[in-house]
Amino acid sequence: MAAVTMAVNSAASLWGPYKEIWQTVESVIWRRLPEAVHLLDLALKKHKPDFISLFKNPAKNVQHREKVKKASIEGITIQGQQGTRLLPEQLISEAFILSDLFDIGELAAVELLLAGEHQLPRFPGLTRGLVAILLYWDGKRCIANSLHSLVQSRQGKTWTLELSSELVSMTTRFTDELMEQGLTQKVLCLINQISLNNEFEKLQTARGLGNASHRKGVSDLIKECRQSLADCLFAWACQTPLNKDDTLYLISHMECVTLEADGTLETVNLALLMALLYCFDISFLEHVTEDREELIHQLPLLTERQYVTAIHCKLQNSQPWKLAGLQAVVRLAWALALRGISQLPDTTALTEFTEADELIANMAIGQNAFLFLTDAVVRAEVFHKDEFYIRRIHSLITDFLTLMPMKVKQLRNRADEDARIIHMSLQMGTEPPSTLRRDLEHLMLLIGELYQKDPFKLELALEYWCPSEPFQTTTMIGSFSGLTRHRPPQRQVVLSKFVRQMGDMLPPSLYLPYLKMLRGLANGPHCAHYCFSLLKVNGSSHVENIQVVGGNPVSWEHFFHSLMLYHEHLRRDIPSTDTIQYRHMPLRGITQREMDGLIAFLELTGTIIKWSENARLALCEHPQWTPVVVMLGLTQCSIPPVLKAEILKTLAAFGKSPEIAASLWQSLEYTQILQTVRTPSQRQDTGIEVELNEIESRSEEYPLTRAFCYLISTLVESSFPTNLGAGLRPPGFDPYLQFLRDSVFLRFPTRAYRRAAEKWEVAEVVLGVFYKLLRDYEPRPEDFTDQMVELQGELVVAYKSPGYNLMFHLLNDSPLLGLCLSLLEEGVKLLDTYAPFPGKKHLEKAVEYSLGLLELALQKENQFMDWLRESHSSVIATSLEQLLQGINPRTKKADHVVNIARYLIHVNTNPDLAFESAKILCYISRYPNIQVKLVGDFTQDQTVSETLMSGFVDCLDNEGSEEMILAETGIVSEKKGTLVKHNTQIHILSLLINSLDLKAPNLAFYLLGYELRKPVNATNLQDPGVLGCPRTCLHSILNILEKGTEGRNGPLAVKESPHLAELCYQVIYQLCAYSDTSGPTMRYLRTSQDFLFSQLQHLPFAVKGHEISALNQMSWLMKTAGIELRVTSLNRQRSHTQRLLHLLLDDVPLRSYSVDAEGSLEEETRNITGFLHFDTASKVRRKILSILDSVDFRQESPEELHLDFFDRAQIEQVISNCEHKNQQGQTVCNVKLLHRVLIAEVNALQGMAAIGQRPLLMEEINTILQHVVERNKLRECLHAKRHMLESWRHLVEIILAACPLDLIQEEDRQLVIRDLLHELHDKILKEEAAQELMPVVAGAVFTLTAHLSQAVRGEQKQALSTHSQHVTILDGSTTSAGEVSAGFASIGDSSLHIILRKLLDFILTTGGGFQRVRAHLYGALLYYLQISQKPDEPDTLETGQKTMWERLTAPEDEFTKLQNDNMDIIESYGESLMEVVCRDACDGHEIGRMLALAVMDRIVAIDQHNQWLYFLINTGYLKALTDSLTQDDATLQSMLSPKPPLLKALFLYESKMAFLTRVAKVQVGALELLTAGAIVHLSQCQVYDHRPETDSHSMFCIRDPSGFIPAPVERYHQILLPALRLCQVILTSSIGQNQLAEGQVLQFLIAHSDPIQAILRCQQVTAGSLQELALLTGIISKAALPDVLNGIELQGNSGTLMEFQGHIGRFQRQCLGLLSRFSGSDRLREVKKQQEGTQVGRVSKKDEMELAMQQICANVVKYCQTLLIQSSPGSQHTICLFTPSLAEGTSREGSRQDTQLPMVPYWRLPSLGVILFLLKQSTNDFFSCYENHRQSVTKYQNLQHLPPDEIKELCQALVSVGVDKISAAQRQVLARRRLVQQINHRAELLSLYCFIVETCLFILWRHLEYYFLYFTPTDSHVSLDILSASYRGRRYHDSYCLETNPDSRRLILSQVHQHDIEQLQIDAVASFGESLQKKLLDIETVYCKVRSQHLFIQALVRRIRGLVRMKKT
Repeated sequence: MAAVTMAVNSAASLWGPYKEIWQTVESVIWRRLPEAVHLLDLALKKHKPDFISLFKNPAKNVQHREKVKKASIEGITIQGQQGTRLLPEQLISEAFILSDLFDIGELAAVELLLAGEHQLPRFPGLTRGLVAILLYWDGKRCIANSLHSLVQSRQGKTWTLELSSELVSMTTRFTDELMEQGLTQKVLCLINQISLNNEFEKLQTARGLGNASHRKGVSDLIKECRQSLADCLFAWACQTPLNKDDTLYLISHMECVTLEADGTLETVNLALLMALLYCFDISFLEHVTEDREELIHQLPLLTERQYVTAIHCKLQNSQPWKLAGLQAVVRLAWALALRGISQLPDTTALTEFTEADELIANMAIGQNAFLFLTDAVVRAEVFHKDEFYIRRIHSLITDFLTLMPMKVKQLRNRADEDARIIHMSLQMGTEPPSTLRRDLEHLMLLIGELYQKDPFKLELALEYWCPSEPFQTTTMIGSFSGLTRHRPPQRQVVLSKFVRQMGDMLPPSLYLPYLKMLRGLANGPHCAHYCFSLLKVNGSSHVENIQVVGGNPVSWEHFFHSLMLYHEHLRRDIPSTDTIQYRHMPLRGITQREMDGLIAFLELTGTIIKWSENARLALCEHPQWTPVVVMLGLTQCSIPPVLKAEILKTLAAFGKSPEIAASLWQSLEYTQILQTVRTPSQRQDTGIEVELNEIESRSEEYPLTRAFCYLISTLVESSFPTNLGAGLRPPGFDPYLQFLRDSVFLRFPTRAYRRAAEKWEVAEVVLGVFYKLLRDYEPRPEDFTDQMVELQGELVVAYKSPGYNLMFHLLNDSPLLGLCLSLLEEGVKLLDTYAPFPGKKHLEKAVEYSLGLLELALQKENQFMDWLRESHSSVIATSLEQLLQGINPRTKKADHVVNIARYLIHVNTNPDLAFESAKILCYISRYPNIQVKLVGDFTQDQTVSETLMSGFVDCLDNEGSEEMILAETGIVSEKKGTLVKHNTQIHILSLLINSLDLKAPNLAFYLLGYELRKPVNATNLQDPGVLGCPRTCLHSILNILEKGTEGRNGPLAVKESPHLAELCYQVIYQLCAYSDTSGPTMRYLRTSQDFLFSQLQHLPFAVKGHEISALNQMSWLMKTAGIELRVTSLNRQRSHTQRLLHLLLDDVPLRSYSVDAEGSLEEETRNITGFLHFDTASKVRRKILSILDSVDFRQESPEELHLDFFDRAQIEQVISNCEHKNQQGQTVCNVKLLHRVLIAEVNALQGMAAIGQRPLLMEEINTILQHVVERNKLRECLHAKRHMLESWRHLVEIILAACPLDLIQEEDRQLVIRDLLHELHDKILKEEAAQELMPVVAGAVFTLTAHLSQAVRGEQKQALSTHSQHVTILDGSTTSAGEVSAGFASIGDSSLHIILRKLLDFILTTGGGFQRVRAHLYGALLYYLQISQKPDEPDTLETGQKTMWERLTAPEDEFTKLQNDNMDIIESYGESLMEVVCRDACDGHEIGRMLALAVMDRIVAIDQHNQWLYFLINTGYLKALTDSLTQDDATLQSMLSPKPPLLKALFLYESKMAFLTRVAKVQVGALELLTAGAIVHLSQCQVYDHRPETDSHSMFCIRDPSGFIPAPVERYHQILLPALRLCQVILTSSIGQNQLAEGQVLQFLIAHSDPIQAILRCQQVTAGSLQELALLTGIISKAALPDVLNGIELQGNSGTLMEFQGHIGRFQRQCLGLLSRFSGSDRLREVKKQQEGTQVGRVSKKDEMELAMQQICANVVKYCQTLLIQSSPGSQHTICLFTPSLAEGTSREGSRQDTQLPMVPYWRLPSLGVILFLLKQSTNDFFSCYENHRQSVTKYQNLQHLPPDEIKELCQALVSVGVDKISAAQRQVLARRRLVQQINHRAELLSLYCFIVETCLFILWRHLEYYFLYFTPTDSHVSLDILSASYRGRRYHDSYCLETNPDSRRLILSQVHQHDIEQLQIDAVASFGESLQKKLLDIETVYCKVRSQHLFIQALVRRIRGLVRMKKT
């Protein structure tokens, strides 16, 4: 047990637990968090001893002391940590000092120091000892505040906090128990014990005080502890009176109280006095409530006789107290309590005491109770800050006036008597006796003082006014004054009678007090009205004989009459202006008493007209009084400055009405109070300037100057004169501004001041004027040009507007700017002392205005500079942010911005200054060039850097900030403070966000703790205090977001300050997204904070009334999560990725999920199956879906504007002109600007009608503004929703695309995608869904469908491959693919069908618009339709295993079934869907058209009934598409220029041709295309003739450096190949119309014969050129046939016919020429090798070329075969295509050099040797290829067992880089894909080899048979029938002979002799040997066996063998 007690608590038991209690209490009572009530209950039970022993410290202990002494050697145990920790000697000695200082246990001292060490980063510049002292007192403060809050929440008689009854009964019960344990006594003891001076002395001795900030912190904490303790008793007494003993203790305490230096009670004693007064309070019994009886029962005054006895004795007979006045106040309260009791029923038992009330009241009044209340209580600084203090003193005074009327009468009589005595003494010239009492005077002054301030707008003074006439207003509030019909309560009647009677026959001595009392009672809008009426009524009865009697002195009549008389009298005394000395003449006319009276009445007038506009207008418009004229007249008379000042203040009150203000300006100008017009005859300056310089400066007091500035400030706000002074001087405000700037502001620091505070008062008031002028200024173009005005017949330059002048001075290095900056510097120095000084409040206000001026200048400077530049004015201005970089003349450093930033440190004491400072910094931070300098200035000095950092951090850490403030709760100023702090945080975060967009080094990196001197990504972020890391803004931001994450309700900031939280999440996202900061930030968030997991588990956020912020918060958080998933996946941090995936995707309740680093893969996989459990009971909604649910897809738009006066179209135009982009990039309307425009429009209206309609117009303007605000809100809301959906999509895409596939099982992956697709579709397909969200949703649908397709196809491939792995290559027992899986995909067919239906619904929902949205949906549809495409299966050549019947009767496989189902669903949508897709394919955006074409392509491919095709044909869409080919011609030609325009047209053309090719594959389609003239259109296109040069050095082969734009040659291929493919497909498909097709294709070939012949020449062998050749030879082999000419109707034109024949002949010869090139000569092998060498990673390119070459050979031999067959059915009359020589074939057997091979010119016929060589080569290639194919198949079947290196090699063919980063599973997939490619490629080659072999054998047989059997060589001029177009026995037999064809004449040179034939026989025997024959027969055996197709190889071999043998014999 001992060991346990010896363990120390690292959070310090004297601080940590108390802090927690306070946080719990605060969250329950003040933040109303319901879930914390239970925690409070536990905390109170646990900490009850701490409350009972209140502030008691753990005692010192010898054992503990020894333990601590040895801690440096043995160490000490810390709770929650393993092992012991050694403490340094220094800490141990500090612990003993701390222990002695506070008399606490040694372990407690150690704990405080350890906690102090831990908290050090929050207190830069302090040591752990100093922090420990702060923590000690903070612990005390927390316990005191907790107690205070608990007592406040009690049930009682004065207030209720509207908490739950359960909570109130819990706190009431708890505090009752504390009270029973003697709480009052303990509190009073502690208040006496804890004295600030004593504590400071102790700390001073122990060196426990640090810098000024630390001293202030400690003193504030000690004061707050005492205050909270006193407030506990006050709150208790308010709710439940103290019992007898406690009340007596309290009275005993009050006996010894003394006053402060300023004559007021200390705040603690004030609270205790109020507590005592509330103990004697029975006024609450007047208000009848339900629980009245219960409250009476609790009141010891009424229920306990001993209580009354004890208190009465104590107060009646006690010794004099230290403060007699205090004793008097308590006695007065007791007397009134007794009088109150006596008026209650059933109190006869207390009669002996109640009868003594008069006596005690006399004692109280005798001791000057009223005077004490005024001076010591009401004038105390904090008095008016507490509503219940004011209410109690109010009830005390009103009780006295109502309960003791006789006493009041006595006081009045006594006062009258004294007044007579004084009067007599004056007449006799003797001194008045000293015994005179002034009690009534004191009472009046008390009333005046009490009601003079009303911060809570209580208007308690209304009780003194009993409405004599009904008050016509509907908004009456306050005490009964609205109920004019009913009799007012007796109390109110008595009080109003008191006010009236006191004014009757008023003795002179009471005149001033009575006016001051009225002034207090007139404070408030309703009170002012009543007081105005009283003064009006007072004067009215004496109007007739006013001159005689003088009337009631307290009336308007009397006052204004007196003023007029003074004015008349003094005006006569004004000497002429020539008398220089007049100012200093002895004053006569106004005595001091008269002046005091005037000032008092002026103050009263000022108060009344300040509150009541009616009074203002009534007085001003009174024809006899003309107060404004008289007052202005008086200011020109010789009266003291104080009186003048008071007059100006009263005028300022009049100036609050705009209509009065306008005339007041003119009067001011007329009276020349400030001399603005100088006349030449005038020798002497006059006016206020002289007063300031001569009188006020000499007396060192400046009331008049301040009043004048105040007047100008008020007038400027009410009405601003534009043509002030017109006619006498250049009009404008300039002279006034000049005076304020040059005479008042610039000279204020150098003047002398008798009262130090006045210096700052002057600065405040003049800066206030500047601020208002600049605030209301908007730069306009006319400010920048000189405006001329006529003045007395000549033109002069008009003054500029004051705002322009101020801007000009602030944008230059002017004295004005210099003084503002100097003021800021002085201000921050003074505030840094944390000491009180005279005028502190005014200095703070002056500094605030200075900062405000700078902020306004920064805000307006861009517009100002723009106009200035445009005006070409010679005025020079420099931007303010540059000027702020200037050198400070006092410090010789550029520290202006540093001084501004230093105000952030004072955020807790001066939140307004910190806010202004943050705004300025936020503006400056937008300039990149300034940022770098600022970082330098901020970090130049280590101390400054740390101080500024702590300032920024303090602002962000501020827990006092609050966003959502309810208007009716709490003290206004306090709430304003919290809102200001909140706005400061917002601006600092905006500064960070602005800065993060700029290059490093920037302010954000400095404030967030990143490296500035090293690369940013080298930063190592740590928790504060670790490795000396300071606390930075990043820690604060994380702290804001972290609060509340451990609870169920999620981060507190999200709900309490949503906008702040949103910006915090944005900063975090930007840090994670920016490449340099991403690494360090994400590492820190992941390891130190576990930030993302703890935040994401609380999604989705829902904040009522702040939906936009909540959406943005989630958006930034999801984006960050997306980055995290991507990064952890790339870095293979599987556990992190998996944990987040679980959180987002699980549909089972979240279990506590901890990552076990050593967890095996099996375990991991087992965990992952948790994504899906079929136990439906425990299902929950997936997090990713519930996040989606938080977006409401509905969006209500505001109603349309209905306007009566304004034109709607014009208003819309004005609104759109006022639109601008806000910081978030949304287009919103500037409401302030719009308001100004509309108001200007209304002001411009002339005439009486306009004036009459003005209120209606203003109402309509309000409607318009309201509408615009709603419209802005709508835009912001939609923007937020889009942002949210995009982030959600981003996260989903990363989950599906970037996370390792094996982390989500295939089946679960499909289920997740299915759920997401269903949800998205359901939400967007609702009728009320906002169309603006469609694009994002469509994008998400596209991605999800793509991934679904991938997942399902992957699953199917796996099924197929696992199935095929069980089958050996030539095994007979195979099953069909359909038998592999039971249903299609894990999610089942029905789910797939639903997805398709919803997708099609979505496409139709988009209607006519939204083509870009449909583009996404078409993409999704394509991916969906891909699912039913059978995956690439390896062609293992095994089809021969099944008979044809087996294949025909095989059951329909899953793919076909799904395909048919899909088609049925698509068809069910009928023509509406067809129409939409076809329309998109023909018109609109290029991408949309391409995708629509692709969709049609896919649907036509699977549409067995050809419904879509018929629709296309019948509606003319197909015709439109074919016709558009000719229109594309010109655009396509532009694509071939070396620098083409956008390639959109090219891609669109490719899509179109692909679709037409697909249509052509269907017979109907092909015929329709022929009919529509598709080929004819292609023939007409000239683009095909523009074939670029293919020379590798020409500009047409230069590739675009980006690699994206293909070279012109490649672009030409892209244009030509689709056309060739279309021709080929049409030739193949058009059965029945073959001749038509062939004819059109032939015409296409001939139309473009030049490029086609160029292609056939094939000068360069590239993949592209080979592809062209392969296609072209294919077409030529079908179309360029002599037969085709028979089908073409050439209109009997023999010339055309001959031309066609010539072209065909040329095509034929060129094709034959290709054979010798591509039949595998050495040169070609070189090409192959070279290709292989250059393209290491891309094997497929080589494969492509190989395939193309074989295709060319196959096409050419096919062509030869066709020509041979068409020329004649047998060999007897055949044409000869090859010369009878096998030399070529035999010579090629050996390896020969390239140079030795003769190149065959295309007009010379190739020899049969070429065919023979091709035959042999193809035979050999067949077997090598067959072997490779077998090997690949074997590898494919044993893929699981292949060595890793081999798999890697296979992958590299597909992925050239980054193979190592791919997971094993993905490598398997890639290897499988590569093997399938290889197998299928070789299978294709095998079929080509077979075909070539067979066809070559046929050609060889026909030729040999002809040469050996039918050909007889004769003389040399017998020529062969070579290449004539089959002229024997044909239609052209006569007309087409060899001689007529000029090209054929040269061929006669080829003469064949007998010895050639003989040589042929010899070579044939040699070449066609046994080995070749065996090989050929083997081909047939091998290939037929596996392919089930029958070749003629065997038959042909047999025939050739027969021919060769026959000749031999």
